[in-house]
Amino acid sequence: MAGRPLHSFEVVRTEQLTPHMVRVVLGGKGFDTFTVGEFTDSYVKIAFVPAGVDVDALPRPLTMDSFSELPTNLQPTLRTYTVRKADPAARELTIDFVVHGDHGVAGPWAATAQPGEPVYLSGPGGAYAPDPAADWHLLAGDEAALPAISAALEALPADAVGYAFIEVAEHADELELTAPEGVTVRWVYRGGRADLVSDEQAGDNAPLIDVVKGAPWLPGQVQVFIHGEAQAVMQNLRAYIRKEREVPAKWASSISGYWRRGRTEETFRQWKRELAAAEEADSAGNLQR
Repeated sequence: MAGRPLHSFEVVRTEQLTPHMVRVVLGGKGFDTFTVGEFTDSYVKIAFVPAGVDVDALPRPLTMDSFSELPTNLQPTLRTYTVRKADPAARELTIDFVVHGDHGVAGPWAATAQPGEPVYLSGPGGAYAPDPAADWHLLAGDEAALPAISAALEALPADAVGYAFIEVAEHADELELTAPEGVTVRWVYRGGRADLVSDEQAGDNAPLIDVVKGAPWLPGQVQVFIHGEAQAVMQNLRAYIRKEREVPAKWASSISGYWRRGRTEETFRQWKRELAAAEEADSAGNLQR
């Protein structure tokens, strides 16, 4: 990440989509260097620069290394967000932010972002796009996955079939989505903020789990996209898809946690590294037995 270029955008406008989601449209000179990704889960890493830092005075080309000589308290904070839409013709990049009051870094920024405000980001990355060879599609996730699910639904062929299950706090958090007629979109309510509801409505008990497991399994080859809170996704839904339903890795490669309750993105990344190392060690041990 340190050596990757930071593209310089600026806020064009914002829109309150739901009580807990704000859309920020970026423009400016960013598309001079930014290349649109081919994936529907295309994501960027936004560098939130503390107030008082003169970015124009930093070494070029601008990367995270450009900030390396600054004191720790002036180092940018990185947050990963899905690109909801990239329009190079209009030179606009749209990102939807989940906002829970003053909680976190990105949400509060999005809630108060003003036109003309600079935004620095790297990317895009990504790995998933609907495969036309699939017989049907299963998409599921919470608010964090909603932008990617929305983009995937819009990219599906008109004759696509399948399900899209989206867990949100309440009815007011629903968005109007564009989906093929053959794809059932179902909203699932947990009854509160994902980071604040009790353990009876989160993690191993997230309502999304039972909804996905209870859906009729359609005939033919499925392609799966499931993302959201890590405990619900990694410890529950991934096992259901890969082990119980025996979906091959090729068709279920995009199942992972976007976040985890009680962790910042920094500690979440560390947790994912530890989890991957443990799984690799377990696999090696099984091969040696």
